[in-house]
Amino acid sequence: MRMPARAAFLLIRHGAISYLTLRTPLSTFSGQVQPDPRPLPEADQARAEIGACLETLAGLLTGTRLKDDLDDLLWACVNVFHRRIGSLERDLDTNEQAQQRSQTEQDGSEIRSVELERLTAEGLGLIERRNAFEFFRDDAAEMYEALTGSTWRPRQGSQLNHRTLTAAIIDSRDHIAARRHADTNLLLPPGPKVAFTGGVECNDVDRIWAALDKVHTKHPDIVLLHGGSPKGAERIAACWAENRRVAQIVYKPDWTRHKKAAPFRRNDQMLETVPIGLIAFPGSDITQNLADKARMMGIPVWRFPQ
Repeated sequence: MRMPARAAFLLIRHGAISYLTLRTPLSTFSGQVQPDPRPLPEADQARAEIGACLETLAGLLTGTRLKDDLDDLLWACVNVFHRRIGSLERDLDTNEQAQQRSQTEQDGSEIRSVELERLTAEGLGLIERRNAFEFFRDDAAEMYEALTGSTWRPRQGSQLNHRTLTAAIIDSRDHIAARRHADTNLLLPPGPKVAFTGGVECNDVDRIWAALDKVHTKHPDIVLLHGGSPKGAERIAACWAENRRVAQIVYKPDWTRHKKAAPFRRNDQMLETVPIGLIAFPGSDITQNLADKARMMGIPVWRFPQ
């Protein structure tokens, strides 16, 4: 049975099915509108070429006085793909709105019908391009980690992969907006939420990993909430989540909006998700504030003193 083109677009856009699983995509369109027939790059070739580009840049700068700039340049190379993904997402939003308008304008005429099919074909093409650039970004991010020893992260927004949510890194502002509007499942990872806090001076890798492993054993589908500090306990927890392929929601203080109160407001936002527990390692007054508020809300606090 032929799937209507608009239905196919919505299912693929919102992750219900993969475009690759739509065995006969051309059957969703009439003979007057066809998707772009040009192929996408081969996955193995793309992986090899992207890796070679980053390795070449690293080889060029290593051992020279420009070595100190290498990490930033490699980060920017990965970010080129990430920014393109954001641009394509905006184009998809515009396309979907145009499809909705076209649906309301359908009057049974061939002109209106063909226009809706054109918009749907354009949308499916945008989805394929977005998914391809996500593949490029993720492969480039793996090479970045191999060359620098650090995990690549976007400096703002979420790092999602529409093929899988595993180990997604989600910006808390995106998560809060999605929770309020329920407009996308990708920003609402299923599973029990577990909050984590600890100071930048806490670097007890073994104890932190052991504590998180214990919770993970009991709740294999947990989602880790933390403040996203670039060093210390929260950085160690983020590395654990990446290693164990656990989804993360990162709550960074909004200094622009809340000024000095930003970390305390961030604590409130984290606890609004009502996590099943809080893992608390030694830290600052902000760490203590989060633990105190969690305890007042009846959320179990698992403390790990020095």
